[in-house]
Amino acid sequence: MSNRVSRARKQSKKSPECTIMKILVTGSAGHLGEALVRTLSRKGHTVHGIDIIESEFTHRVGSIVDRSFVADCFTGIDVVLHAATLHKPHVATHCRQEFVDVNITGTLNLLEEAVAADVRSFIFTSTTSTFGHALTPSAGEPAAWITEDVVPIPKNIYGVTKLAAENLCQLFHRKFDLPCLILRTSRFFPEADDRKEIRDAYDDANAKANEFLYRRVDIEDVVSAHLLAIEKSASIGFGKYIISATTPFTQDDLPGLRKDAAAVLKQQVPEYEAEYNRRGWRMFPTIDRVYVNQKARDELGWQPKHNFADVLSRLKAGGEVLSSMAQTIGRKGYHAEKFVEGPYPVDK
Repeated sequence: MSNRVSRARKQSKKSPECTIMKILVTGSAGHLGEALVRTLSRKGHTVHGIDIIESEFTHRVGSIVDRSFVADCFTGIDVVLHAATLHKPHVATHCRQEFVDVNITGTLNLLEEAVAADVRSFIFTSTTSTFGHALTPSAGEPAAWITEDVVPIPKNIYGVTKLAAENLCQLFHRKFDLPCLILRTSRFFPEADDRKEIRDAYDDANAKANEFLYRRVDIEDVVSAHLLAIEKSASIGFGKYIISATTPFTQDDLPGLRKDAAAVLKQQVPEYEAEYNRRGWRMFPTIDRVYVNQKARDELGWQPKHNFADVLSRLKAGGEVLSSMAQTIGRKGYHAEKFVEGPYPVDK
């Protein structure tokens, strides 16, 4: 199919925001996959969830590495939400070839079939982990201000394969005029922190509340970003977006965040101290990066509901750090087995 023919056919279709669609959700047994299936089904869409794990939200069990399985899943599909992946928690338990198979070949299979089926849009769930070493400034440098303009320097096979999959999405947009939007999400899992020093030093809710300042997003807001990506994909064509909670910090705060994050937070959100003191919580001594979601807010019209101030308000009212959606989905874990040291082994 030529770009010109594909473009003409897509322009003849109704806008995704005003029609009921059949949507393929990969990774439907995972945190985000379940959240997407729940939300889209509630909105009246026909949702086809696929995963290698059986679940209430998985309609077909199979691997995206299997091209024939993928092809069989595309009948009548309008939109693809590709959330299936091997994650950072798998780096120490899966070989690099498995990451290439799932994250690169699996994405390629989905893109090929998306073009063949002439889907309206392809939304790829990526990760801020693609930035890798760019997230950690040298000693004595200010905290990093992370926008989409920062050049990724992946530091493990997870980041390498997710970045390669992003490039495949861009290739298919250029070659086949397939609307592809990439959402680089920050951490939204409810599991305990992977760093032992954080688990030992901070209450889990305390650590997660701190992260909403610079590196966490609530799953409810991740879902809303995906829905907006569907709506905007045809007009945008291709784009990469950081999906993270809106930070209260500015670029002027970056030097101070590396030296004394609590002092900077006291200037920006002075009311935090009373609630933290009441709970016996502490701010992290330093912050090394700040994720900036301005592009997603400007171009997608994304308005995340959950930020540090929102979390603080919930805590004052006796609520929880995470949204009701996050609590409903709960912890899933990333492995069948249990590990003594933390939720999963960390690759060194």
